Amino acid sequence: MIQTDFTAAYARIHLPAKVVLAVTQKPHGGYNLITLEWFMRTSIVPPMFAISIGHSRFSLECLETTRFFNLVFPASAQKALLTYCGSNSGRDLDKFTETGVEYFPGKLRKLPILKDATANFECEIVSQVRSGDHNIYVGQVHYTWLNKENELFYYIH
Repeated sequence: MIQTDFTAAYARIHLPAKVVLAVTQKPHGGYNLITLEWFMRTSIVPPMFAISIGHSRFSLECLETTRFFNLVFPASAQKALLTYCGSNSGRDLDKFTETGVEYFPGKLRKLPILKDATANFECEIVSQVRSGDHNIYVGQVHYTWLNKENELFYYIH
């Protein structure tokens, strides 16, 4: 064991990683998708998830405006969608139109439920905290959707 800098240690331990998508509503209509590696379950009763969004990200503006998100656990077949959504900003384009992702309106605020994902969790933001150059949003799960036929995606570099 040697002492080292954070960047070197994190580069060694962070893969394979579980990645998710978050669906948000754009401030002036439409929806956005963002790929996230920083998320976690925070409560059993009531069920809650936290997501961490960088201050420079368009999704931060979306979450500050609407206060709801869907946490989407992608299927293995959605790797291209994850890459696209993590490499392009919803400020500049409509990721739903560009990718042709199939969805239906959820029960909470009608945010899209991705049909081909492994699971979708419809969340209402109940708390948030500033964490350096990110905000952490805690969302209470109101509705849950599961596709038992799809294998969960893990990112391996």
